[in-house]
Order: sequence, then structure tokens, then C-alpha cells
Amino acid sequence: MTAIVLRTQLSGVLRRPGRLLMTGLSVLVAAFVVFGTVLAYAIVSRTTLDTFSATPEAVSVVAYTTGGAPLDPEQVAAIRTTAGVAEVAGRVTATFTVGDASAGSDLDLLADPGTGPLSRITLVSGAYPAAARQIAVDRRAAGRLGVTVGGTLRLNTPNRAGKPVTVTVTGIVDGPRDSAERAWAPDQMVAALSGEPGFPRVDVLAGPGADIPAMINGMSERLLRDPTAYVSVTTGDSMRVREARAAVQQFDQLFALVAMFVAIAVVAAALVATSTFRIVFAQRMRQLALLRAIGAQRNQLVVALAVEGAVVGLVTGTVGVLLAQAAGFAAPALAAMFGRTVSAPGVPVGAAVAVVLGAGLLTAGAVLAPAFAAAGVSPLQALRSASTLAAERGITVPRLVGGLLLVAVTGGIAWLTVRSMGSSEALLYLVGTGAFGFGALILLGPVLIRPILAVAGWPLRRFGPAGRLAVSGIGGTPRRAAAVSVVVALGVTMLAGTVVGISSLQLWTDRTMASRTPADLAMFAEGRGGLDDVVARLRADSRFRDVTPFRMADFSSTDGGFSHGAIAVDLTAMPMLRTLEASAGQVTALGPGKVVLSATAASDLGAGVGEVVTLRSDGTVRAEVVAILTGDGPLRMGAVLTPADLDALGGASPGVLADIATGGRDEALAAFRGAGAPAGTEVAVLADARDKADGEVSSLFAAAVGLLGLTVLIAAVGVGTTTGLSVLERTQEFGLARALGLTRARLRLMIGMEAGLYGLIGAVLGILLGVPMAWLALESLRLDLPMTLPAGRLAAIALVTATITVLAGLLPARRAARVSPVAALAAD
Repeated sequence: MTAIVLRTQLSGVLRRPGRLLMTGLSVLVAAFVVFGTVLAYAIVSRTTLDTFSATPEAVSVVAYTTGGAPLDPEQVAAIRTTAGVAEVAGRVTATFTVGDASAGSDLDLLADPGTGPLSRITLVSGAYPAAARQIAVDRRAAGRLGVTVGGTLRLNTPNRAGKPVTVTVTGIVDGPRDSAERAWAPDQMVAALSGEPGFPRVDVLAGPGADIPAMINGMSERLLRDPTAYVSVTTGDSMRVREARAAVQQFDQLFALVAMFVAIAVVAAALVATSTFRIVFAQRMRQLALLRAIGAQRNQLVVALAVEGAVVGLVTGTVGVLLAQAAGFAAPALAAMFGRTVSAPGVPVGAAVAVVLGAGLLTAGAVLAPAFAAAGVSPLQALRSASTLAAERGITVPRLVGGLLLVAVTGGIAWLTVRSMGSSEALLYLVGTGAFGFGALILLGPVLIRPILAVAGWPLRRFGPAGRLAVSGIGGTPRRAAAVSVVVALGVTMLAGTVVGISSLQLWTDRTMASRTPADLAMFAEGRGGLDDVVARLRADSRFRDVTPFRMADFSSTDGGFSHGAIAVDLTAMPMLRTLEASAGQVTALGPGKVVLSATAASDLGAGVGEVVTLRSDGTVRAEVVAILTGDGPLRMGAVLTPADLDALGGASPGVLADIATGGRDEALAAFRGAGAPAGTEVAVLADARDKADGEVSSLFAAAVGLLGLTVLIAAVGVGTTTGLSVLERTQEFGLARALGLTRARLRLMIGMEAGLYGLIGAVLGILLGVPMAWLALESLRLDLPMTLPAGRLAAIALVTATITVLAGLLPARRAARVSPVAALAAD
């Protein structure tokens, strides 16, 4: 009998491959995502290994120090005179501070031959340095320093007692991309400018026909005569592979994070598969009842249905793997269309087999609960004319009790999470809160559908009969609606929690950068002289706005236990300074004999608003605390004073802040540096730090949304599948509606609204669960981020989710609208 039951179920599945693929569509997508992630890692790794290296391809041998002193001139000479060596290039980087007209910028000077196979740069204009005190700068440095070919720079070197060295810029070059401002010169010239004659690394080009192993042995014998020397000699190929592998390792943590989100997507796929099989088995209740009537046992039906699920998983998993492999093979061609070069991923057979088997096991597990429920059908069901059972409108008492128990457990773990804030157990409790909370949502979902539908469905009822039928269609099958919406809620919960967390991080970043980097550009002068002429010239230049002078000094506590900086600046002069927030007191109350303290300085002084503090430097100032900031003061200062109080404190040095009004940043920076500041003045591009911080937060937000979008995508697949199966199940209902006058357009609208309601209900449930989880995470992990509720972004998530699920229901809606009323009424 078991064989008959099994053959009956599998024959029905295999006769309709389209239904099979639709049933396991979520598993197909999950298999595609999992295997696609494996291939993506392979592509990134192979591309990096094939293309990345800081060592030029022509380098035959590399000698480098692993600690201690660099290779001295005698050791470099020994390398140069080794048999088979054709060319040698020392590698060293020296950092200088550019002075005078181009003030305050760090410039990295790198050693490079400039031409030939060992060079890493390309000359753009001018000539490469050929004499002492000559350098070539890259395009970024040329723009920011405001120099051209033939110009001069004054470099301050740390080992020359502050004496500047004037160098001539002989050329502009393109080199490896980096955020720093870079210059280049031959190795001996860099050594002469830096005062360091040795090199931490030497690249060697072998002559034609040279014996590389013999060269390495010869160099090793010469370089390792001193037993205390920390020198290694290896081939250029080995160094390139080592560098590439080190570069690949930076992707390991990223793909570990991706794997976590992929695992969540797999869980979503399992939930969708469970819901889908529940509907499929419900449509076959009469067939299952007939099998029971002719002697099939319940356990035989469970086994047959589980095997059916495994077959569906294996087939759809295989299709997903094949589609991902095809996409992997197409990646190099697609990248070439955009001017990029990537390596092919190969065919990881082991991973492919593992994904296919995993898909089969996942589906077999997902089908168990629906299989047990369907196998319990009564044989009398075979006598009914309908092929499905009436929808269950409520939930059983055990399910209700279990759901309430999970709610209580969730509350208890959440209380433990709050109690353990900042401890190592907080993260574990937080994960437990989320897991049990989502479990409660799964069990109590049908109960929650009604109140949410009453609110979310109210606008839809204004669309007339189509809207009312859509709302009643969802409300008539609350268990089905809950099963689908909970999958949507899984993705939205994590997405909403992430959005709240990143929005809080963005707010904290904005506040922090508003104090630390209140302007685009800053100038810091040495001594106590003023910058009045510089301020006047900058204010007359249309490229700048909000030019604001300031002065700074250091102060310490009465016992000298700590020190901070104090600044006198007009807090209303610049837009960002006007955004400074106080945790206590009022920033606007600053005046003579008053002080605004940073949070750190207030803690160190043990002072609160209204108390009088004593600040000591060359002089002493007693001031009343009128405000305590939420973070640092402007430019990381610990106190803000009036100009008169800062003068009394003594030791003040001047500076200027300015925002860029027009033109590019590099052009404005060159003009800012050329405003006539005295020697020793430093310039800081504060906008770079602000842009970097904003870019990191934006990249984090984009990556999180993209990864969590996988779960929402699979949820949308579940909505489309459920809607499609519902259309098949309700063919007679739709036929009757058409016979009573419902047009094709109104029928499509009704089905689209139902699909959208799945997404909207799931979004509401997800937001209701995700926002408290985000608050718990911020508080329990002691991240010190200001909790914010980005209502606009959360509303956008709900709207986008509903829109995606509406689109997922379009195809089933079109299919339902094409059936004639007569055919629909005759269908069983």
C-alpha cells in the first residue's frame, strides 16, 4: 500500500512540472542565492588572486626585512652585485608635512624608478625626477597642493629639527589609487630627503636566462652573514600570491556577514515552502481522503507527502544551482561590457551537490507539518463534492496556549536583556528575545490578522466591491494570511530594526561630525599672532562662505590630572556650529564668565550646569558652567569660552574655519592654502573626514538593505505562489463574481489588493517587532547611540513591501481574469 500511495503522489507531481516549480519556487530562489554566494566568493577570490598585487609583474626576487633595521646601503650593494641581477629598486615611504603656502598637509613620498619594468607609475606630464630635491606628484596631490610642473614645495622632515627642504615638482604621475596625497622619486632621492639611507624592501629584476634559485641562494648567503639580521628573500611570484591572499582575507568577514543573511533567507524559504505545501495539500484533500478510504494509513500518507516534498526540493534546488552557475559563467562577459575584468568562478561540484541535497532536506523538513495535518483527513471527506476543506478561521487551544507561553518567555528574556545591559550575556539574551518573539508571532499570527486587517483594509474598502472582496478574502483565511505574512514580517523585522539602528548611527555621526568637523576647511597657525589679513582675503573670495576666525588654548585641572583644549569661536557663525546639542543647560547662554563644556571635560572636572569651574593654563579662569554638550566641543575641544576669557587663560593660537561655496574641493583647498598664511600654519580638510564617516554609514545602510532584501524577495515569491495557488483553488468563486458583474479589471484589482495586503500586514507586524528589537539592541549593547524613529523610512519600507507583493500577484491576477465565467463555474 505504501508503494501505491507513493506512486500516486509522485505521478501527480511529475505530470505537472509547472506546478512543481511553482510549489518549490521559494526553494529555487534560496538555492540560487546560496550557490550564487558561493560563486561570488569564488569570483572575488580568483579575480583578486589573478589581478591584485603591489609587486610589479616583472619583479623576479624580493628581499625584505621582517623586523629590526631596514636593508642598509652595503646590503643593497650586495644584492645589486649578485650574479644574474639586472636591475634593483628600493622601496620606502617617507612622510613629510608641506609648509608655507601649501600649509599643513601630509605628503607621502614613495620610492619608484619611474620607468622600466619595476615601475608602478605612469608619467602624465613633465619629467620624472633626475636630480636631488626633485619629486613628481600624483594628480590628487597636485590639485590639493595647488602646484604644477616647475612649482616648489617646502617639506618639513621630522629628523631635520624642523628645517624645511625646498623641492621642485618636475612631473605629474598616475599611480596606485590611495586616499593619501602622494609623491614619487627614485629610491636614492627619497633616502636623501628622508635622511634614512636604508630600504625595508628591495625589488630585483633578473637578467635574461638567470637562474632564480641560484640568485636567491646567493643573496641569502650575503645578507644572512649577520645572524641578527631580519632579512627574507623570496620570489616575486610568491610575494604576489602572498599579497593577493592577504587582500582576499579582507573579504572573509564580509562574506561571513553575507552568509548570516543568506541563512535568514533560507529560513524564510522554509517558511514559504511550509505555507505553500499546506495550500497544495488542502487542494488535494478529496484525493487524500480517497486513499484513506481504500486502506492507506496515516503514516503512509505522511511518508509519501514527505518524499514528494523532497523530490520538489531536489528538482527546484537543481534548477536554482544551474541558474546560478549560468549567471557565474556570464559574469566575466557582463563585467567586460562595463570595462571591468573578473575571473570565471569555475564549477564547484561539491558545493553544488551540497546545495541540491540541502534543498531536498529543507523541503522535506518544511513539508512535515502540512503532511501530518493533511494525513489526518477523514475518509468521509471523499464523499464531499469540494476538493478542499473549509478554511480554518481560528487557531486551536494548544496553539493559542503555546503562543501566549512564548510571549511570556519573550518578555522574560527581554527583561533579562535589560538587566544585563553591557554584559557579555546581553547579546545572547537579545538573540533569544528575537527568536522566541518571532516564534510567538508564528503561533499567534491568525489572531493578530483581524485587528491589523481592520485598520489596513479600511482604505481598500473605499475601492468598492473589489476592495471589499479583497479584504474579506484575506479575513476569510486568517491562518493562510498569517502563514504568508509572517514570512514577510521576518524580512521586515530585520530590515526595520537595521534601519532604526543605522538611522541612530547616522544621527550620532551627524552630531559628532558637526562638533569635530564644523567646517569644510580649517587653518591652524603657530604662535599668538592674528590671521586678520587671511580672514579678510578669504571673505573676499567668492569660493568661500562663513569664514570664521577662532582661537584655541590648552587648560588643565587644578591638580594637573588631565588637560583639554579650549576654543573661542562664534557658535552662531557656521551652520554646523548652530546644531550643537547640550545634554544639560543652554548653549546660547555662553557669555563672559560662562563656559560650555564637552561631555568628557565635564566628567573629568566633575562639574554640572550651574557650578563654577577653574581652568588653568598660563593664566586662570573661573567660569560658570551653562551647558554640557552631548559629545565633544568644536574641533574636539573640551571647553568653549568667550574671546576675553580665553585671553585671560593665555597661550591662545589663532585659526580660521571656512566652508566651500563654489568650485571643486581641490581648487578651493589650493586657494585656501594660498591665502597668505605665515610659515608653520597647518591646514586640515575637515570635509574629507566628514565625507568618509557619511560614506561608511551610507555603505553600511546600502549593504544591509541589499542583504536583507533577499528575505523580502523570497517572501514576495511566497506571496506570488500563494496567490497563484489561491487563484486555482477559488476558480468557481471568481467565476461566480464574474457572472454577477465583476469585470476583468476589477477582478485583477481585487487579487492585486489581496497580494498587497499580505505584504502590508507582514510589514506592520515586522515593524511592530523590529523597532523594539532595535531599541533593545542599542540599549543592551551599550552603543551610546541616540534612539531615533525614522518614520519616513519605516513608512517607505511598508509601502515598498506592499508594492512588491502587489507585483508578485500580477501574474496570477492576469491568469484569473482570462478564465470565462462559464468555464470557471464548471471547474472543480
